[in-house]
Amino acid sequence: MNNKIDHFGIGAASLEVGISALQAQLGVETPRGGKHDMMSTHNCVMQAGDESFLEILAIDPDAPPPGRARWFSMDDPATIARLAVRPRTLCWIVGTDDLDAVVAASPVDLGEIVHFTRGDRSWRLTVPTDGHLPWSGLLPAFIEWSPGPHPSTAQRDLGVRLDKVQISHPDPASCRQVLDTLQVGHLADVTEGQAALSFHLMGPIGAAVVD
Repeated sequence: MNNKIDHFGIGAASLEVGISALQAQLGVETPRGGKHDMMSTHNCVMQAGDESFLEILAIDPDAPPPGRARWFSMDDPATIARLAVRPRTLCWIVGTDDLDAVVAASPVDLGEIVHFTRGDRSWRLTVPTDGHLPWSGLLPAFIEWSPGPHPSTAQRDLGVRLDKVQISHPDPASCRQVLDTLQVGHLADVTEGQAALSFHLMGPIGAAVVD
């Protein structure tokens, strides 16, 4: 099973706020992406190295209500409050070539597999029905793309790279066990502490941490 970091999501109260914050931290302006009609969100994206990308996500103020809970806990009052302070981590997303096997073997409920399309590309993603994420985003969502080049190859490379995904957990041994069962233990560093997720990035003006 070929599991690797596909992309990682940073939530913001608006795309403008997210763009400004990352420009101050990394020295680049994240280009506008597209809309997610099923979730009533929109994004900005740029390459982050090794066929992965960074995504800024925000609720699309011009979109109608989605008729379901938005992904990445974006409707949760606690998440809304976090993002009102500053852009924060939402989730990391792992690409796999066998999504059904990942879901079947998972020791935790990863949610339903939802099918998305945009243009001539499609993808399948694990999305819990209530919009939340396993372990509040400490565990990744999983994605399987339709055949073709990785979407990051069409995005701008502004010199930003993901250095590491850092997970803090009160019981790091149990966290590592679950990650290993999901075959993603090699993709994140786990330390002991209060539950938290952070992305360590390198940009043209130096290192930055988004938590």
